[in-house]
Amino acid sequence: MKSFLLNSLLPTLVLALAATAVAVAQPGGGGPTPGGPTPVPIDGGVSLLLAGGVAYGVKHLRDRRRKA
Repeated sequence: MKSFLLNSLLPTLVLALAATAVAVAQPGGGGPTPGGPTPVPIDGGVSLLLAGGVAYGVKHLRDRRRKA
């Protein structure tokens, strides 16, 4: 148990604590810029995903009917 603690757990904890200290110490605010949200066009991707889901569902139903 002592070997596991010294060889695996302790270095992992030290590395995790060092990484969080570096991540917190970034200069500047890093917050969002004022002016509201940026408009993002998501229509094309959503419609393609919807069409793919419908096609997959139809194929699944056809395969199920052929099997029965």
